Amino acid sequence: MSAAVLSALLCTVVWAGPQSKTMNHLKGEKSPYLLQHVYNPVDWYPWGEEAFAKAKKENKPIFLSIGYSTCHWCHVMERESFTNAEVAKVLNDNFISIKVDREERPDVDKVYMTAANGAGWGGGWPLSIWMTPDRKPFFGGTYFPPNSGYGRPGFIDLLSRISSLWKESGDRLRADADKLAASLVENSKISGREGDPKIEWLDALYEDFKKAFNQDQGGFNDRPKFPMPVNQNFLMRYYARTGNEDALKMVTTTLERMSKGGIYDHVGGGFARYSVDSEWRIPHFEKMLYDNAQLVVNYVDAYQATREKRFARVVEETLDYVLRDMTHPEGGFYSAEDADSLSYELAAKGLADEGHEHKTEGAFYLWTVEEVESVVGKPVARVFNYRYGVEEGGNALEDPHGEFVGKSILYEAYSLAETAEKFGRTDREVERLLKVARAKLLEERSTRPRPGLDDKILSSWNGLMISGFARAYQVLEERRYLEAGRKAAAFLRDKLYDKKTNTLYHRWRDGERKVVGLSDDYAFLIRGLLDLYEASFDSEWLVWAEKLAERLQSDFYDGEGGYYMTAKGEGKNLLIRVIEDSDNVEPAASSVAASVMLRLSQITDRDEFKDAALKTVSRFGKQLDKAPRSFPQLMTVVGEVTSKPRQIIIAGGLEEPGTIEMLRLVHQKPMPARVLMVLTPENREVLEKRLPQLSGMRPIDGKPTAYICVNFACELPTTDLTKVAELLKIGSN
Repeated sequence: MSAAVLSALLCTVVWAGPQSKTMNHLKGEKSPYLLQHVYNPVDWYPWGEEAFAKAKKENKPIFLSIGYSTCHWCHVMERESFTNAEVAKVLNDNFISIKVDREERPDVDKVYMTAANGAGWGGGWPLSIWMTPDRKPFFGGTYFPPNSGYGRPGFIDLLSRISSLWKESGDRLRADADKLAASLVENSKISGREGDPKIEWLDALYEDFKKAFNQDQGGFNDRPKFPMPVNQNFLMRYYARTGNEDALKMVTTTLERMSKGGIYDHVGGGFARYSVDSEWRIPHFEKMLYDNAQLVVNYVDAYQATREKRFARVVEETLDYVLRDMTHPEGGFYSAEDADSLSYELAAKGLADEGHEHKTEGAFYLWTVEEVESVVGKPVARVFNYRYGVEEGGNALEDPHGEFVGKSILYEAYSLAETAEKFGRTDREVERLLKVARAKLLEERSTRPRPGLDDKILSSWNGLMISGFARAYQVLEERRYLEAGRKAAAFLRDKLYDKKTNTLYHRWRDGERKVVGLSDDYAFLIRGLLDLYEASFDSEWLVWAEKLAERLQSDFYDGEGGYYMTAKGEGKNLLIRVIEDSDNVEPAASSVAASVMLRLSQITDRDEFKDAALKTVSRFGKQLDKAPRSFPQLMTVVGEVTSKPRQIIIAGGLEEPGTIEMLRLVHQKPMPARVLMVLTPENREVLEKRLPQLSGMRPIDGKPTAYICVNFACELPTTDLTKVAELLKIGSN
């Protein structure tokens, strides 16, 4: 291509001004992400037969764009390219354009993200894929700027080049796509990874984490730093099994540093998705439900192990955030909050908020010295600003997008003790002062333009959050946490579950349920229901969990071990049926499924559940041996299958003081590889039907009685709390 032609192409990329009000084929969709693009001049189609048929009829390649509603660079690419009339014309004339919400269709995203990474195109969102009309990819990438430069192709230049290649060398592109599709199919078979589980693998993974651990800032990589709750989850269970204090220190250091950093919202609670720097200081400000749900469990575990108040406070503040800002009036939990929002300065000028044209990252969360002073007064502001690092001119030493200039990100610059010493006050006085200041700033912040809310409700992420509320209730005994978990579970049962067919759905929004449930919907919700059962001892949640497990087994389980993302007969438009082979920011469905199947096998006495868990671990045995950090969540199941199962059964009423005290003993510290049951008059029949051996477990002399067992070989029952504590300690590892 000549320099003149290239120059001409680059000059065509211009800002097209406000979006038209003509809707494309995304009209009628419920996904917040798709609706963000409904007025684009690009003639977007949703994923489906209409788009595929049109591509085949017109012999056009498909441009597939995958993102999600709170994705910063998705907004940037929309603003720069998808609202641009010139770009839209090239797309509309030469391609069939499909928009996919990765959170609504993670199965579609998984296929093409795997292709992009495998082919070396790079992975991330927005994910840009060019593919044949039969959905086979031949080129891809992530974000493309509108103009070529700095060694990167501009989007319109790339579109023109691909269009020309399709017309001139379509057969070659199809052949390349066929080869890549065949490779995806072959890799999806996950063959050759089998191996019997060994307890030594746990030590190997611990050593891997120890070598990678950042002693100063916590975490296991430099930058960007993601919370990765699955890592903390493994290490806490390793500590509980072995008593290894270094494993505990890796967890507590990481969680402490995170809670001090800017990745944590010190005014409103909750965590951002990741930190762009190595010190947890500068967050990417979007907040995801799945992160906060899993981190709540991490912090509950840390509080159990240490009784440090910081960890309990983070749990409380994070759950307050979820209840305040992320909960549907009927109980389900929303998906995410955006990183971007309209700045309050622009809002004060009455500037219209059209799309993301005027929005900037972090605008909702940043403060100046003067703003803090105007809300809490200068004397208090001096203390607050010292403690949380608010500086004249701003404190963002590294500003990746140039959007934090002059503003400060709140983080714990100095400890409470250092702050008290600085201002000649007691720790308690400063703590009270800061608490009042944070409340005032939260109230003031609520008047700012809010980040966009993705209010779709996903079964999988709600399952994770139900676990968070249930586990927090068990340890902190805050009744509203239990009620929140119950209400969310009831919401899912009413809105996202078909009782007649025992079918779970993936997404609900604005009265519509859509997308037949994926394996992580079933697995994560089953775990949430089991945790909710062990918090409430309402047998209805156990019964529902068992029914969902039956469907998970019948429709997703591979007889050799592992769980496909999509159910049998679903995903007809997908190139491959995938079994996830790693734990990441979310655990793999197979990891969670194996864990809940083990738990259920002990409560229901169903050998097929246990067999599935064992086969799943063995299916990935060689991978667990050679690359243990790829599967930390599944590695926790290795710990369970290589241990003797333990049951703690309390026979007694839930409101009786003896039962309450026994449960407090159980919840005093993390205790892996166990199930907990309370036999009450209300639930005894349901439990005995599944485990007839429970029928002989009764209160002694009318008092709550503990039966502590290994593989249902039980110690002598006892009503003595001291004896219960002793038995729990003996059996803790």
